[in-house]
Amino acid sequence: MKRPPIYLYTDGACSGNPGPGGYGVILRCGELEREISQGYANTTNNRMELLAVITGLEAIRWERAEVEVWSDSSYVVDAVEKEWVFGWEKKHFAKKANADLWMRFLAVYRRHHVRFHWIRGHNGHPENERCDALAVAAAASPNLLPDPGYQSADDQQSIF
Repeated sequence: MKRPPIYLYTDGACSGNPGPGGYGVILRCGELEREISQGYANTTNNRMELLAVITGLEAIRWERAEVEVWSDSSYVVDAVEKEWVFGWEKKHFAKKANADLWMRFLAVYRRHHVRFHWIRGHNGHPENERCDALAVAAAASPNLLPDPGYQSADDQQSIF
């Protein structure tokens, strides 16, 4: 039996960059729909955009799903569609920002058949607007999580 495609809409937000951030996700399959969001105390917009895609893909319960991802993040869409992420992987993500998330992304990406679509953000696309609202609300939540993979430029500098 062929399963229906899954439509994954995502957005990330950050108040300041870095600063408090969040992501919003809508998963849709047939008549079923699920929203997911989470906020983080100190992170970046790119991390939230990527984490939104990862979280959506990880929420899919079956293997080899046909997934259509809609994102307003050129950072994420171009990295996959232009195959940059596979070059970064070959170089073991040496000095690559967000390497922790890109490795996590590739693990879940390879479990499914994923196609990316870039959409212009804040342009009236209903699902993108909803994901943005979820992300912004998550970033403003009083229950923000730490982002253990985020390192500021100060954190990356050695004193020796």
